Amino acid sequence: MAWRDWIRTVEIEPSLYAADFARLGEQIEVLLGAGARIFHFDVGDGHFVPPVTIGPVVLRSIAPIVHEAGGVLDCHLMVDNPRHHFAEIAESGGDSVTFHFEVAADPGETLAAAREHGLGAGLAFNPSTEPEDVAEVATGFDLVLCMSINPGYSGQEFMPETIDRVRRLRAALPGDVYIQVDGGVGAENVRDVYDAGPRLFVAGSSIFAREDLRRAYRRLVQALT
Repeated sequence: MAWRDWIRTVEIEPSLYAADFARLGEQIEVLLGAGARIFHFDVGDGHFVPPVTIGPVVLRSIAPIVHEAGGVLDCHLMVDNPRHHFAEIAESGGDSVTFHFEVAADPGETLAAAREHGLGAGLAFNPSTEPEDVAEVATGFDLVLCMSINPGYSGQEFMPETIDRVRRLRAALPGDVYIQVDGGVGAENVRDVYDAGPRLFVAGSSIFAREDLRRAYRRLVQALT
């Protein structure tokens, strides 16, 4: 299986970094029941981004729940040395890894290392990086992740200039590379972002800050239909 098999035209990916960890398994099951199939799993090392977030121990505990329901785990590595983590992510149940352009001296070699572990692969970039620079090295990746906030903390507001950056990225990327947007995506802006070209939308607070997770997820889906 690969990204082209996972994506049902468009996907809202609940970002587990924003979940209530006292009820993580329960919340995942609610969202699976609501129709979610791709879950975004943020790994922060305290160096590339200030916080240390979640890692393989948590991944191992939730992977059976997600996989048994036909879902996948999309792991966003906000770390200085992504290759160091590939083997453990794969062994812990991760299905895909996305690492940052800003730390990859040779994105192609890092991509090849991810493929050796049977992982899908994405290339992320921060708001300070030019989309065209990333597109030049994105051939062979499954997706490019355009950050619409500065990575590290959940709950930040969407940067409106992201929409133009995504349009530029879509124009420069090979047609078979998906675009993902992460940060501040909600029902009030997801359609405008979609119109710029992405088909993968990471949603944290706009789902997990709501009391009714199912309704929050469905509201995002309905904003795109």
